[in-house]
Amino acid sequence: MSIPDYQSLMRPLLALASDGREQNINDAIHGIAEQLKLTAEERSQLLPSGKQPIFANRVHWARTYLDKAGAIKRTRRSHFEITERGSKLLAENPTRISVQVLKQFPEFIAFQAPKPSAGVEENEASTPDVSNVDFSESSVTPEEAVQQAETQILESLKGQLLNRIWELSPSFFERLVVDLIVAMGYGGSRANVVQRLGKSGDEGIDGVVNEDPLGLDVVYIQAKRYAADNTIGRERIQQFAGALVGQGASKGVFVTTSSFSRGAIEYALKVPQRIILIDGKELARLMVQYGVGVRIERTVELKRIDLDYFDEGDE
Repeated sequence: MSIPDYQSLMRPLLALASDGREQNINDAIHGIAEQLKLTAEERSQLLPSGKQPIFANRVHWARTYLDKAGAIKRTRRSHFEITERGSKLLAENPTRISVQVLKQFPEFIAFQAPKPSAGVEENEASTPDVSNVDFSESSVTPEEAVQQAETQILESLKGQLLNRIWELSPSFFERLVVDLIVAMGYGGSRANVVQRLGKSGDEGIDGVVNEDPLGLDVVYIQAKRYAADNTIGRERIQQFAGALVGQGASKGVFVTTSSFSRGAIEYALKVPQRIILIDGKELARLMVQYGVGVRIERTVELKRIDLDYFDEGDE
């Protein structure tokens, strides 16, 4: 089965605490996973950030929402217990508890509603106006929503980068590749790389860069700005490999704005020379990662509580 969304985990989490005893959140995560018969792979599947399992993250958010609605209360670190309100919720909702159900509680409204703007009197803001609050019934947690938005923005940016490159000249593309190589730490400096560039198409070699600061090993570059539908086939990679042999080289990088055919990829893996293929998607990803052709518009920090700070230890 697929991993349930955080709203689908609210009732199972609340039901787990229905005996009135204090519950440990980590034990609850394990217990609900057992109830749902989740596989080891489903339990260990990570968020895009790679820092937390998706299932555990969703159980934590289910706990947060139930806590803000007053259905449970936190007793100590990593522990909680059901409240009288929580017991009533279980009885009144035998199949599912969702955000829509929690909207009946003013505390939950206050948790999700925007903060009152400056100048609003305190007594005016003390009771949220439920009718004016637009709640999202999304199945993803706020953290997942942020990461999904980040992914969408990144994909859009990569598409914009490739579109701009296709609009410019092949010589600009070769300079862009040089800038990327330098940004990735090869060649020492842009001036050193540029000095090593020969005429475009010279035996299939567009540039040569040092792999190390002393120039003990070099990497030969070919950069081809092609339209997205102009797939590079095996023949072009064979020509590039032949050019490497002619130069007595063992390493090469073929960079393009388009893509490589399966035959080209398989050939690059078989030849004695080490040939790295960078297609348009990978090129755009590297440009973003190393800050080539992009700039930071805004930085957003997401902070978590520092549990170590609040650990009294043996004091």
